[in-house]
Amino acid sequence: MTVTIHPSAIVDQGAQIGDGSRVWHFAHICAGARIGEGCSFGQNVFVGNDVTIGNNVKVQNNVSIYDAVHIEDDVFCGPSMVFTNVYNPRSAVTRKDEYRQTTIKRGATLGANSTIVCGVTVGDFAFVAAGAVINRDVKPYALMAGVPARQIGWISEHGERLGLPLEGEGVARCPVTGKTYKLTGTTLAVE
Repeated sequence: MTVTIHPSAIVDQGAQIGDGSRVWHFAHICAGARIGEGCSFGQNVFVGNDVTIGNNVKVQNNVSIYDAVHIEDDVFCGPSMVFTNVYNPRSAVTRKDEYRQTTIKRGATLGANSTIVCGVTVGDFAFVAAGAVINRDVKPYALMAGVPARQIGWISEHGERLGLPLEGEGVARCPVTGKTYKLTGTTLAVE
């Protein structure tokens, strides 16, 4: 396998891109970026220097992944979703030493036009709905929607909504895979 880079894309010398990854039209990957295998970067994507991206990550068109963002394996970044890295930006005030780390855990989905405010962790297999604004940490398997986002349910690793309350006790099966999920208090885990 090889890395596919469209002729209109810019990949700065020093960027590390894993085998089987694809970089499409007008994308820019900065020199310090560390990208895993089998990733896809759509048209007009920007990846900064202090960025790590795992394997099999899909970044749709018009997404900018700025410094201090770290994305684990199997994450989906929907079209035009937004990352930030400064909490209180001002044009006249330099705050490059105040970047807040953002971590997107394995298998999470960030819907189209969602915004991830810097300094948060989005948990494993969480699902952020289109247009939602995440301004605090998100639990694994949480289904988040709204502005600001709030948890509205639970979701399986396959991306199917689970019929469980937000808190309490319960067990649900993914209707596609048959995997069993157990809710204990406010924590969901695969059995």
